[in-house]
Amino acid sequence: QVKLRESGGGSVRAGEFLKLSCEAPGLTDPRAEPSWYRQVPGKNREEIAAWDMDGHTRYHESVRGRFNIYRGYRRDVAYLQMNNLKVEDTATYQCNWFLHPNNYWGQGIQVTVSS
Repeated sequence: QVKLRESGGGSVRAGEFLKLSCEAPGLTDPRAEPSWYRQVPGKNREEIAAWDMDGHTRYHESVRGRFNIYRGYRRDVAYLQMNNLKVEDTATYQCNWFLHPNNYWGQGIQVTVSS
């Protein structure tokens, strides 16, 4: 069982940036695919960024051009660089790692953006 560790959340002003990290200790298999989701109260959780085993990325239209998902030098760490943050980016962010047939979830980390 892989226990994910998220970090990097916090409170910022609109226009600022944050970088979220998600460690998946020992999950160095290149086929493992990290992704980030977010959820606000009263709404469904939505995928906002994903990285597949071929190195392709996909983004929710609301963050495309501002957010960047990537795996670092350490293969078992994924990052979400969030630039030009907006008030509407306020949410609980949760990372996910998928390595067939297992799906691992982080506990979630809060990001608050004020105007």
